[in-house]
Amino acid sequence: MFARVLWVCAEVITTVGVVVALLVVHQVWWTNRQAAAAAREQVRALESEWAGSPSGPVEEAPDVLPSVVPSASSGGAEHGVSPSPARSPAAGAPGRGSGPAPGPARTAREQAYAVLRIPRLGLVVPVAQGVDKRTVLDKGYAGQYPGTARPGAQGNFALAGHRNTHGEPFRYINRLREGDELIVDVQGRRYVYVVGKVLNETTERDTGVIAPVPHSVVKPGQGYSEPGAYITLTTCTPEYTSKYRLVVWGTLRS
Repeated sequence: MFARVLWVCAEVITTVGVVVALLVVHQVWWTNRQAAAAAREQVRALESEWAGSPSGPVEEAPDVLPSVVPSASSGGAEHGVSPSPARSPAAGAPGRGSGPAPGPARTAREQAYAVLRIPRLGLVVPVAQGVDKRTVLDKGYAGQYPGTARPGAQGNFALAGHRNTHGEPFRYINRLREGDELIVDVQGRRYVYVVGKVLNETTERDTGVIAPVPHSVVKPGQGYSEPGAYITLTTCTPEYTSKYRLVVWGTLRS
């Protein structure tokens, strides 16, 4: 009888172990394949659309995206910084309005409007509006924080992306160094930013990192103090956790 109980326990433990292993494989490997493939397809679709309408209007993000605060259920802050509940931290950039009121929810494919290229990392990823986890970040996209400036404009063009799983586009941004190029393509336009500073670790509540003049409110002296045209990349650190945030800043090449 005792031997039978041990045998049953061993079978249960083995079964649980197999199920857990399959879940890990699905989360770490399969979601990466799915999201990365979908992101590559979205890049091809955007480039095909742009090539097919060279005389059409240039599609740009609004000067400042609508000041939408992600809901607590959106998971948008998992790989970025958490906005204040009162307003988006980068809303109200000097000289620019808050943009139109948000319209009906759209899919990530409909929201994607730009392509981010990072030559050092061999990264090519679509950029979508918003940092909602399900509809943007889990698709393998880089998501633009609501309330931040459009590409090429004065202010801060701030992006979030997964470090691990779901395409993990920002997995290796810790390898970026001063002088590396961050290229943003929008239909008919290319904006080249140059990496200037890296903040290796800060809290998810460090909203200053995506402010119009990006700086850390947690670690004084980190960031910038003068108005300009900036880009910010945010993701989680250390890998496979969401405890802290890794931040890369760059400035628009004139």
